[in-house]
Amino acid sequence: MSKQFDVVVIGGGPGGYIAAIRAAQLGFNVACIDAWSNDKGGPAPGGTCTNVGCIPSKALLQSSEHYEHAGKHFADHGIGVAGLSLDIGKMLGRKDAVVKQNNEGILYLFKKNKVTFFHGRGSFARAAEGGWEIQVAGAAAETLVARHVIVATGSNARQLPGAPFDEVNILSNDGALRIPAVPKKLGLIGSGVIGLEMGSVWRRLGAEVTILEGLPTFLGAVDEQIAKEAHKAFTKQGLKIELGVKVGAIANDGAKGVTVQYADAKGEAKVLAVDKLIVSIGRVPNTDGLNADAVGLKLDERGAIVVDELCRTNLPNVWAVGDVVRGPMLAHKAEEEGVAVAERIAGQHGHVNFDTIPWVIYTSPEIAWVGQTEQQLKAAGRAYKAGTFPFLANGRARALGDTTGMVKFLADATTDEILGVHIVGPMASELIAEAVVAMEFKASAEDIARICHAHPSLSEATKEAALAVDKRTLNF
Repeated sequence: MSKQFDVVVIGGGPGGYIAAIRAAQLGFNVACIDAWSNDKGGPAPGGTCTNVGCIPSKALLQSSEHYEHAGKHFADHGIGVAGLSLDIGKMLGRKDAVVKQNNEGILYLFKKNKVTFFHGRGSFARAAEGGWEIQVAGAAAETLVARHVIVATGSNARQLPGAPFDEVNILSNDGALRIPAVPKKLGLIGSGVIGLEMGSVWRRLGAEVTILEGLPTFLGAVDEQIAKEAHKAFTKQGLKIELGVKVGAIANDGAKGVTVQYADAKGEAKVLAVDKLIVSIGRVPNTDGLNADAVGLKLDERGAIVVDELCRTNLPNVWAVGDVVRGPMLAHKAEEEGVAVAERIAGQHGHVNFDTIPWVIYTSPEIAWVGQTEQQLKAAGRAYKAGTFPFLANGRARALGDTTGMVKFLADATTDEILGVHIVGPMASELIAEAVVAMEFKASAEDIARICHAHPSLSEATKEAALAVDKRTLNF
């Protein structure tokens, strides 16, 4: 016998579980289906982000940063460390514990908000009276009928043709988080977010890291001035980054490691021999197993679910959010869409502003930005003013011992409205929030320049960069 729900959410990642909770808050009878399992076979909601993405990678980034500070920077503070050692098993165990806490936190939130959770894989069966019939394949098969369905099935790592992931030698983001011993030589294909973050983790822990990037420019989506500053910092740290390469044959030689044949930017043939190879060349929408054809759910050429600006699919009362639809593959974008869809189902006006979605790369230095880059403004022919302020001139950054990078403001030449803010440096991930708020409320650079910021704080660099738009910085 089928179980009836107002809303069934397929997928328990950031977009899915947040959509389920918001829908429940709005008074709907809600179910959420998620197939992720922990090492004991129990439920592990949270999707890629919680299990093999955002959360575990940040745990390892934090641990590896502590290790590097102890080995290289504590002495600057008068702290001597004798017999520094690395227990990679314990480090990975801590990462797993952080993941488990997040999994359990989501299950608690479901219980608190009276969301019914089903552990298994959800798929469309057919249109049914009162909505859609959804099958749950798991330890206990279930049939659900939903008046509304929200698909939030996320994405999967893209594989290189001829080099499938074995998660032992050729690694996706999943395997990159579980390397049992620090490799002597580590290769990465792709210098995007995952590549840079995982490359930073294992470099700090002692690996010799080489990154091969097919594009001729480094971090092409980032403001060019910021990207150049980041490239300089990463190179100084010891990351070897080769741009404009063409990857050829990849041989997985088992215990001997992996061999990558490639042509460099000059066209010269080269070979990279590594113990492990991380492939981070983007992600693809996860629509396999949804049984989309059975109900006529429309997909595009990439396999993503086609939606309109309100996240409505071609099927009545079927919605989709997050990585499985158009737009940036970011956890917080998925969350905002999930909330918006739940509110739209309730007859409200859900809000998602794609122009104020922040981006963050959690390397050291961190990179964060919101809005348009200088190269985008130039291409659009829009008149703008720019202002920058270096962390080298910031008192709090000096005290932290981390003065790499800058804050950069871009504002309309006539109205002074903030068009973009770009940061490379300490705690950029936290500093960008002020810029997001300012842009959401259509603030001007002058507005930020006139707001009192605590001293000493890193946020003063934001104020000074806003002042720099009018060429009146006070501390540089």
